[in-house]
Amino acid sequence: MQTKTDLHIGNIICRHLAKEGRSKKWLADKVYCEYSNFCKTLKQPFIDIEMLIRISIALKYDFFADISHYIATVHKSKKW
Repeated sequence: MQTKTDLHIGNIICRHLAKEGRSKKWLADKVYCEYSNFCKTLKQPFIDIEMLIRISIALKYDFFADISHYIATVHKSKKW
């Protein structure tokens, strides 16, 4: 059963790109993805793990840590 969460990894990645002064086109090239497909990917609240690994490596940032923090926060708030 899938439930909706407040976590939107595509938005988190976009915020990180803006903070670093990088473009979506730059990142799409780094992860070997066509720009239009990459933009569609970033609009999704969830991203394929393989793609998220490539994005994390390209940006030298652990997005999985953000996801883990979200899970821990939800667990502490007893929303599970």
